[in-house]
Amino acid sequence: MFGQDRSQLRKMFFEAWRKSTAGEPLTPLEQEISRVAAEHPEYHALLQSAERHLARDYLPEAGETNPFLHMAMHLSIREQLATQRPAGIMEAYRDLVGRLGEPHEAEHRMMECLGEMLWQAQRDNLPPSESAYLGCLRKLTS
Repeated sequence: MFGQDRSQLRKMFFEAWRKSTAGEPLTPLEQEISRVAAEHPEYHALLQSAERHLARDYLPEAGETNPFLHMAMHLSIREQLATQRPAGIMEAYRDLVGRLGEPHEAEHRMMECLGEMLWQAQRDNLPPSESAYLGCLRKLTS
């Protein structure tokens, strides 16, 4: 969605949040980033400290969650829903929201499937599998 440069990606999050909190006009992408950030108050202080967090590594083996990856995965799922790609994603999302009663929590559950699918693709040096992704999502609602 954004490219491969980690610093550039993170700067987009910092700038969107800065503009949002300052009441400045936002591009459509910045609006979506700001909505995701607003839903994560635990990241607000981080987003206001670009100099401290721009180059920071987040190590899963140390029990750390990468907040930028977390927010980017929300954005990815929202893009999938907006484009209805892969086919069947909207139905899986609606079923999950119906089961959980909360869209944000549904996205968190979907992120588990998305992350697993991407990890498997990377591990096996294959393209991501839409069918594996949708299969995982369907298991969440059954």
